[in-house]
Amino acid sequence: MSISRIMKWITGIFEACLAIPVIGGLFVISNGYTPLMVMLILHIITLFLSKRDDGPLAGSIIGIVTSCLAWIPIVGFILHIITAFVLIITALVPDEKTRKNSSY
Repeated sequence: MSISRIMKWITGIFEACLAIPVIGGLFVISNGYTPLMVMLILHIITLFLSKRDDGPLAGSIIGIVTSCLAWIPIVGFILHIITAFVLIITALVPDEKTRKNSSY
């Protein structure tokens, strides 16, 4: 499993935790919106790793948008759910480099 897929799992799980209706919102607000900045950085790192491994980029791109817009209460909740779903689904797909290197 490539590092980009591991990062997709990590960011997907974090996004799912932030999508918990009241708890996720309170966590973000009580920490001064710092979790959104941390997630933005993690999504950018995951995007670069996915690009390097020729993996799907959609989850990381949606995650970057989510990190920028998640301060809006209901919109943030919906975006966190969508981002978590897309990241976890794309984490299940092997990267192109992994497929090329594994020959049967």
